[in-house]
Amino acid sequence: MLRKVSVAPMMDCTDRHDRFFLRLISKNVMLYSEMIVAEAIKRGDKKSLLNFNIKEKPLALQIGGSSPKILGESAKIGEDFGYDEINLNLGCPSKKVQKNKFGACLMQEPDLVAECVNQMKNSCKIPISVKTRIGFDDQEDYDYLKSFIKKIKDAGCNIFIIHARKAILKNLSPKQNLRVPPLNYEFVYRLKKDFFKDEVILNGGVVTTNQLKNHLKKVDGVMIGRAIYHSPYLLSEIEKEIFNNNNVPTRLEVMEELIKYLKYELTKGVRINQIMRHTLGLFHGQEGSSFWKRYLSKNMCVRDSDLQKVNHIMDHLKKNNISTNLGT
Repeated sequence: MLRKVSVAPMMDCTDRHDRFFLRLISKNVMLYSEMIVAEAIKRGDKKSLLNFNIKEKPLALQIGGSSPKILGESAKIGEDFGYDEINLNLGCPSKKVQKNKFGACLMQEPDLVAECVNQMKNSCKIPISVKTRIGFDDQEDYDYLKSFIKKIKDAGCNIFIIHARKAILKNLSPKQNLRVPPLNYEFVYRLKKDFFKDEVILNGGVVTTNQLKNHLKKVDGVMIGRAIYHSPYLLSEIEKEIFNNNNVPTRLEVMEELIKYLKYELTKGVRINQIMRHTLGLFHGQEGSSFWKRYLSKNMCVRDSDLQKVNHIMDHLKKNNISTNLGT
């Protein structure tokens, strides 16, 4: 399952409501869950953690952990729930994640990572992938990265998502780790040359379709995170220019479909703000976008929002012809 473009797993962002929303815009990108801790999958409320709408597929489950046994069990559970791929998080640099011994700090322990991957691979039949950085702290050496990837490949993984920055494990927040360490795309390109039979996906700093196209000349796929979350309708451009799909819904059509979903989710106890918060950037860069963000922030991204406010904003868009300006 070669994925040219995917949306990155992002904590507090790519939950099931956001993924459903993104899928309304794009039928072809690969979607990833937020990172879910393997221990929680094993011991927690599996339905609450793992349930998703079938329309979200193709969909990968990202898990975090460092116990080969528990990761293997969690991978199997994810497969049973219907996910198309299991992804191991080797890139998150947060202190909390490090404390629990998973994420980017595992780059320091390639043998343990290989054992984890091997256990996951042997536990299920769907693809296993890893998402990792190019290095950590003072370790930004291509030979180390190549050796690290080789161990993971030998353990049974052939899908490598590479965030083209190293992780700074001390003194930088996760947010700072997304912009302070410089991008090094050449390491990712070299990996593709050295692992030409495997799938190498580049992640980090991609914000335009032109950048995406240039990277696709050298790697198998590109994963985009923040640019999609802050401007989700960028996916329409990707659909047209990368997947040659011109049958993309307008912004207004996306919202009309999302409201149907919202009404259904309300019957199950979901709050409006849990869904609508993901739509703040839908009209990014368009005339009227400031009204959209302002109204959502004040009325629909709050805990006590109600359906009447949803209907009101849609009526406003249509009445003031903002739908014409924003809907293309």
